[in-house]
Amino acid sequence: MPEAIAKELTIGELSERSGVPASALRFYERQGLIDSRRTTGNQRRYHRTTLRRVAFIRASQSVGIPLSVIGGVLDLLPEGVQPTREFWIRASECWSEEINARIERMERMRDRFTECIGCGCLSFEQCALVNPGDTLAQQGPGPRRLLEP
Repeated sequence: MPEAIAKELTIGELSERSGVPASALRFYERQGLIDSRRTTGNQRRYHRTTLRRVAFIRASQSVGIPLSVIGGVLDLLPEGVQPTREFWIRASECWSEEINARIERMERMRDRFTECIGCGCLSFEQCALVNPGDTLAQQGPGPRRLLEP
């Protein structure tokens, strides 16, 4: 007879299965992103569905979504409910505008970065052409050409 699948995982098992270090799992727990129950020996035990929450967190982080935003979205799930495919689709639709804006900023930086750092330093030959008289300084500090939309 096949061995039954445990409904709970230790932190080491969750770490091994998810590929997330135990220290990060403890951090996620402190931030309220995942939860565990404690045994009488004060050891953490995670419900097996926590694997899906951790996968959701990692996938979200991989596209640059901050943990605070991820936590806000996870708070929309009823307690004890794991993220489903439908949940992920709704979350990614909410984030698509932010992700597209990040992509546009990165592409703009890629295209402009080698041409001009945009800081008004006049240290490159190009600066005299694209920022004569350091006019960008009137717009404020920093790499103005890279920051503008």
